[in-house]
Formats: sequence, C-alpha cells, structure tokens
Amino acid sequence: MRLATTLLATIFALCTAPVMAQSLEQMAGQMIVVGFAGDSVDDKGVVAARKQIADGEIGGVMFLKTNVASREAVTAMNAAFRDAAPANLPPFITLDQEGGLVERLSKDVGFKEIANAATIAGDNTPEQARAVYAGLAEGVRDWGFNVNFAPVLDLAVNPANTVIARNGRAYGKTADVVASYAAEVVAAHHDAGLITSLKHFPGHGSSTADSHEGFVDITRTWKPVELDPYRALIAKGYEDFVMVGHLINTEIDPSGLPSSLSKPWIEEVLRGQLGFTGAVITDDLEMGAIRDHFNLEETVTRAVRAGVDVLLFSNTAKPRSSLGPEVRDILVAEAKADPEFKARIEESYKRIVALKSRIGK
Repeated sequence: MRLATTLLATIFALCTAPVMAQSLEQMAGQMIVVGFAGDSVDDKGVVAARKQIADGEIGGVMFLKTNVASREAVTAMNAAFRDAAPANLPPFITLDQEGGLVERLSKDVGFKEIANAATIAGDNTPEQARAVYAGLAEGVRDWGFNVNFAPVLDLAVNPANTVIARNGRAYGKTADVVASYAAEVVAAHHDAGLITSLKHFPGHGSSTADSHEGFVDITRTWKPVELDPYRALIAKGYEDFVMVGHLINTEIDPSGLPSSLSKPWIEEVLRGQLGFTGAVITDDLEMGAIRDHFNLEETVTRAVRAGVDVLLFSNTAKPRSSLGPEVRDILVAEAKADPEFKARIEESYKRIVALKSRIGK
C-alpha cells in the first residue's frame, strides 16, 4: 500500500512539475524573441523561424507591419509557429498593438482599430475603457497572438516628448490615472488568455529624446513618481512582462549604462524596491541607443548579467535569419565559461516557463 501511494505521489509530481529544458542550449533559446522576414507561412524567413522554434534556438517571434499581409496569412503563420513548439512550451508570439499610432494590425488588413491611450482616457472612464480593450485583446488573440506589448505606463509629464506625449501614448499625467487605465488593459488581455507587458520602465514620459535614435539621458528630467504606476500594478500581483527601456539616469546607475543593461535599475529598483517577480524583457535591442554603442556580444551578456530574462531583437538593423541562433551561441558560450552567468540563464528559464504556462488561461 505504501509503495503504491509513493508511486502515485511520484507520478503526480512529475505531471504537475513545471517543464524543464534538457540542456543549457534549450534554456538559453527560450530567452530570445526575434523578428523575422516574410508575410506568408512558406516564406524562407518564416520557415527558418519555425525550425528555430522547433529546435529550441529561439523562444518566440516578434511581428512588425512588414509581416502582416492579411488575416489569413497571419493566422496561418501563427498556427505554424505554435505547432513547431512543444505543446507545453508555446512560443511567445508577440506584437505592439497599443492602438493609435502604434499598431501592427490595422483596418487595411481587416483589424478593428482603436484610438490611442490619450483619446481613450479622454472619452472613457477606466471601467468603460475595459470594454474597448476587451475587443482589442480578443482580436489579437483571434489572429493567433499570445503576447501584446501593452499597456504603456509612461506619464505624459513632458508635452514636447516626441515618443510618448505627442503620439498620445500615455493615459495621463499622473500615476493614479495611468495605473487605473493600465489595470483595465491588463485585465482585458488576461480575460482573453493573453500576456501583457508594462512599458517603458523606468519611465519614458519625461525624456527629451528618442531611444530609437540614440542614448536618452533622463537624469535631469526623470522623477521617482514615474515608478508609481509600476508599483501599483505589481502590488496587485502583476507578474507578466515588464519591458525595460534604453534610458540613462546616472543618479541611479553612475556607470551611465542604459536601464536595459543596468543591474541597479533591474535588480535593485524593479525587483528589489518594487518587488517584481515576473519576467523582464528588453525594448528592441537594435535601437540606436544600443546598437550604436555595444556590439552583439556586449549587448547580450550585459543585459543578462543585469537581470534581463528575455532579449528582444526586431532583426531590422542587419536582417538575417541566423540572428536568433547567434544570440543563443553567445549565451551558451558565456554560461560555459562563467557559472554565475549559467545560473542567471537557469533563473530566467524558470520565469519564462512560469509565464508560458499561463498562455491561453
């Protein structure tokens, strides 16, 4: 009787335990999300991405507008990406679909567009906005995506800001307003079985430059209140993605590294002070703020040492289907040379598995 009970307990533990990779290479691959070439399931870039998902070389893909030809084509590609992966470890299939200017799916391909954040906040209470984002999230899900890089938590504190305020990407100027709308965005996406991403940590709203173009120093403009929307949502149990921007604040990190490569920002502020336990993802690591100052190896190793779990590459600077495997090779080589780096990969992998286990739920 005791043997039977022990056997049943063992089987139950194996069935309910989180999926663990069989190799360092597989764990490292899960940390990589890349853009790809093509807008049809049979295009070479799409076929390559499918194989890399199947081989564990990448953990997901990122869609840009160039990948979107029609609903039929997108849903076919996304089905192929899902089918390529193990059933219990689906790929992150990601896009930026905020509404307004920042969207990958538009009315031109039959997607129901919504207004930008500023307009929605101006026309709706947070509760009313929930219905708007429910429609958006259901559409994103029905097209086969499982991660939407939204909502924006930046504060519109600089009206001249060319990245956030001028494009209407912020819900308001105050942390309370932004957090109240963002919470409804997250809830609507969770109801649809989607993963979300708060962005752009630690706050892009006060900046005077665009990290797509180069370094953005927020040392003189940034205020601690820009962390408050993150603090509010994390306190309520948020544990999807937080997307870290390429923002420099030498008062927080005297080294001058951008926040996406900064251990003080990620480990001390985001995880330590704010208590975030979910997965940290970078903003696109091919923006000018990164690619003009760090080579690929430096970018990858610095980000992971800083505490990043998922490395996001749009694959637009020097487009190539080999980018994902190149990044994985860097991760694996560094891990084999440095036990502490290997431990960071293992830590990130556990967070990624936990997050992927919630897709579709």
